[in-house]
Amino acid sequence: MIRSELVQLLVQENPGLSIREVEKIVSIFFDEIVGRLSEDGRVELRGFGAFSTRARDARTGRNPRTGESVEVDAKRVPYFKPGKEMRIRLNM
Repeated sequence: MIRSELVQLLVQENPGLSIREVEKIVSIFFDEIVGRLSEDGRVELRGFGAFSTRARDARTGRNPRTGESVEVDAKRVPYFKPGKEMRIRLNM
């Protein structure tokens, strides 16, 4: 599902809200998750899962096109751990 499909689905399920209102709600929702993660925080949505970040060390990588060695800086990457309810529903 892409963002526009999510907005359309929410508009259909909530006829009292306009498309602009739903787009604003979805934007705020995702912006808050990104904001919290950028502060090295954690976002937990009960029954769905938890978003957090993990540290990746600097390493030597390879350019797949040329095979040349490339230094990759240390960085933080997003990580998602599904909740118990989601795991159960996915494996029904």
